[in-house]
Parts: sequence; structure tokens; C-alpha cells
Amino acid sequence: MDVRAQFPNEQSKAGEFTRQSDAFRGWVTADDSSGFPSSPDRYHLYVSWACPWAHRTIIVRKLKKLEEVIGMTVVDPIRDEQGWAFREGSGHSLDPINGFHFLREAYEATDPHYRGRVTVPVLWDRFTKRIVTNSDDDLMRIFNSEFDRFTDSQLDLYPEARRQDIDELNRFVYENVNDGVYRAGFATSQRAYERAVRQLFDALDLLDARLANRRFLFGTTFVETDWRLFVTLVRFDAVYHGHFKCNIRRIVDYPNLFGYLKDLYQTDGVADTVNFDHIKRHYYLTHGEINPTGIVPLGPEQDLTTPHGREHLA
Repeated sequence: MDVRAQFPNEQSKAGEFTRQSDAFRGWVTADDSSGFPSSPDRYHLYVSWACPWAHRTIIVRKLKKLEEVIGMTVVDPIRDEQGWAFREGSGHSLDPINGFHFLREAYEATDPHYRGRVTVPVLWDRFTKRIVTNSDDDLMRIFNSEFDRFTDSQLDLYPEARRQDIDELNRFVYENVNDGVYRAGFATSQRAYERAVRQLFDALDLLDARLANRRFLFGTTFVETDWRLFVTLVRFDAVYHGHFKCNIRRIVDYPNLFGYLKDLYQTDGVADTVNFDHIKRHYYLTHGEINPTGIVPLGPEQDLTTPHGREHLA
């Protein structure tokens, strides 16, 4: 049988998916120490509703009330051999900033020799006409703190007193859950798949236990780690359970994780950032090596608006 990887350049000989590093790691700062000063209307975010890494940045932009400060354009959820594209459609549009047809044009404008995979999110600097960063990790923290003078939001998703603990749990969630579903779904050997799935569900079991007596991962207030986990949980039953074969359990089967997912989903403004149509069409229509028929399933039926019952937790 001819086994082909979804992203051959990111696949090991053992059949393991090894994600490429972020290509651009510039930083926007409030004091202009980086050369990219925070300023209203200077920066523009290119994203996909479907991508969990981009979704993190959309959520922080929403929670920090930066919609009028940082513009945003959504790409077509269907990524073909030319990559992410700007097309007019439901929930996505043409590029109003540069008139790009494909997101690759932004990468090539920044580095004409770039040959890696083009990913979202991308923060574009309209002044220097280049990408500042395509790192969702960096963007979450840039949006959290560097634009505070342009918003009345007092929210701090990365409080100084908890940073070491947040960084540690971030690594655990990323390695075992966020990237874990991809290492399962993109595996091209049985051994690589089973290793990733076991690590994934061991981690979900631990996180479910952690949430038994606390409302969020660190107590009564959510931090950035909660939203890093949320973007995977909200996609899990709809795509990862079936499409990526992460089917030992569903999130709805976890008593604490499912209530926690609903709690976060019901946070003001967050439901507006979740587009299941884009999510399902992207995964099932884009990953031709995994789903060659291109059939998008109708289910599952799930209601994230029912009471979560977690208000009483410490």
C-alpha cells in the first residue's frame, strides 16, 4: 500500500508528524523597543476560522477588545495546492489591505526565498509592508499586553505571578493535546498513531481530573492556557474524534472537560469566534490524503449553550 503523508516535509521516517517552526518572530511593543511600535490601525491579522492556532489569536483579540485597533481578514477555509487563499464567500473575503490572492504572497513579500509551508495566523505591518510574526504563541502575548493603552480591557491572560506555572502547563497541553491530535491524525505508521493517541487521552484524563475541583485550569479566572486548550476541545468531537481517529472517547464523555468547554464557549463574545462550517469543511475537504472522498459529515449534534454548572467551583 502506498502511504502518503499530508505534509511530506514534516514527516519522519518512522511515520511521525513533526511540525515546522514558525518562520517570523518579530514582536510588537508598546515602547517601540522592537521596531514595531503598538499603534491603532497599523497592524492587520490574517486568519482562518478553521485553524486552532489562528483561533487562539482571534479569541484574545476579542477578549481584549482590540477589534477596532487591529484589523482582521479571514481566508477561505478550503486550502488547495496553492495554499490559503483570499476569496469572497460566507465568513471569508478578499484581502482589503494588499489585494493579495494568496497568503503566500505575504510570506514572499517578507522573504522572497521562503519555501516552507504557509500558515495562519499572520500579523502584517501596513507601515513596513511585511509580516511581523506568524507565531500564535507570540501573538497571544502581544495582544494581551502591548496594546493596553488602546483598550479599556483590564484582562491579563498572563499574570506575572503565575507565568512559570502557565508556561509549564502550556508545554504539557501543546505537546500532548494541541499538537497531539495532529500527530495522531497525520501519522503514517500504526506505531506513531497509537503512541500519539495514548499520550493524548492520558493527558485528557489528567486535565479532566484537574478540573474536578476548579473552574478553570488555574482556579476561578481563566488564563491563556485555558484558551490554548479550548481551541482543541471545541474541534474535538466535530473533527478530531473521527477525522483524526482520536476516538477512544469524546469530550462530551468527560464530566469535567465538557462542562469546562461549555463554560469557556459561553464567555462573552467567544461563540462568535467559533465557525463549525469552516472547521468541518477545512479538515474534511483539505486533507485529501486522510479523507480522499471529500465527504463532510453532517454530525455530530452538540449543544454548547446548555448550563455548564461550574459557577460554584473555586
